[in-house]
Amino acid sequence: AGSFQEAGVIQQAYNLNFPLHVVPASCAQCPAWSAFSVSSPAIVLETVKQAGAGAEDRPEAVVVRLYEAHGSTVTAWLQTSLPIKEAMLCDLLERPAAQGRLPLEPRGLRLSFTPFLVLSVLLVCSR
Repeated sequence: AGSFQEAGVIQQAYNLNFPLHVVPASCAQCPAWSAFSVSSPAIVLETVKQAGAGAEDRPEAVVVRLYEAHGSTVTAWLQTSLPIKEAMLCDLLERPAAQGRLPLEPRGLRLSFTPFLVLSVLLVCSR
């Protein structure tokens, strides 16, 4: 019943095709931890990877790729527990976009999406 957005079809498909794997921890009291979160269910964080050569050869940089999956226009917040000192939009070759610098806000990074838009964000971590 309802739309595919209401039914959570995209999330269920990811759960089926990429199931979580349990990894034994050395400590039973390890706190829960998440590297990234996105504020909107319409936004899928598809890729997290170390930045390649197109990212100005920054070994401390990470690229995250997100897309809007519901066919909507939405503003979402990307939050991370990584120590980010700089963030910028980049192209698919991981080259920083002109005027692509993103302000680091207390809620994270504010990202605006149009229907089915793919965004790549270059995150430079503190050393």
